[in-house]
Amino acid sequence: MNLNLILKKGFEPVKAAVASGRIPGAVLGVVNKAGEQLVVCTGHAQKEPVQRVMTNNTWFDLASLSKVLFTTPRILTLQVDGTIDIDSPLCTVLRDLHQYDANCWVRKVTFHQCLAHLTPFPAVEPIYTYGQDADLLRAFILQREWRAVDSVYSDINFILLGLVLERLEGIRIREMHAGEGFAWSADPLHSAATELCTWRHRVLCGEVHDDNCAALKGAGHAGLFGTARSVLDFAHRLLDGTGYSSKVIDLMRSPVSPTRTLGWEKSHTGWSGGETCSDRTIGHTGFTGTGMWIDFDAGLAWTLLTNRIHPSRHFDSGIGELRQATGNAIGSVIESEGQYR
Repeated sequence: MNLNLILKKGFEPVKAAVASGRIPGAVLGVVNKAGEQLVVCTGHAQKEPVQRVMTNNTWFDLASLSKVLFTTPRILTLQVDGTIDIDSPLCTVLRDLHQYDANCWVRKVTFHQCLAHLTPFPAVEPIYTYGQDADLLRAFILQREWRAVDSVYSDINFILLGLVLERLEGIRIREMHAGEGFAWSADPLHSAATELCTWRHRVLCGEVHDDNCAALKGAGHAGLFGTARSVLDFAHRLLDGTGYSSKVIDLMRSPVSPTRTLGWEKSHTGWSGGETCSDRTIGHTGFTGTGMWIDFDAGLAWTLLTNRIHPSRHFDSGIGELRQATGNAIGSVIESEGQYR
């Protein structure tokens, strides 16, 4: 497999997006099953209020990649070692979940449903607007009269899974080990800037962008920081089976709906990984402009990390089209080389 050619082709749409001014900067990296890595970058890590160039070692706020890099493998490991039964309700651990109404639908939601985003929780809720006391906000989440909606991808699912981890370990998420190569914050001088926050009144850099995660001082849906190499190392450990038990990896890969596995998105028409990857590809994206994809048939993974919300989210960066174009370019090289088994 020609990694240099794969990286070169995948980087073409990335360079074009940065050159057009739609995205300040980006890092693209690829890794194969043997552990060979290549990383390349372009543009700026920060443009306001100062300018800093992007490097291959820039740290990123990984946003919702935290769901699959941190929370999902921990929950699935608890399932495999028998600590929890993912088909049981969350309230087997969160016993005070909606404690004033024993028959409420919230108390029937299972770990499995949260991992698969098959719950009636809303996609997102401005929890941070209810105050900045992290303990009271946790109580608010557990007792809130959640409105039921049709199943959607929901941060609430993983905020609750994060509370499960905290209850079982007896410490806050930010006190837990973030994982090899990852952290809960980063040096601002070596980090990609995100947004000029309207309520924190500063450009965020090296501190979590997600409003709810910031107010909760750590949560299961966001908050992880890492570099392209951190993400690629994680992906490699899934490709070669050394990162987690085979049972955990199988659970991550096994479809639970036409578009999802437990925690992850799976290859399907119109998804972020493009149309040229194999059916046995999983991936995930993050709001800040991050993403990773693992093609088990090709024995290849790639990550595209950008600061597309710097200095504001209220701009059409074209990140969706860029992710697909990058995946298509990478997959076309793999396909042309006959690498799919």
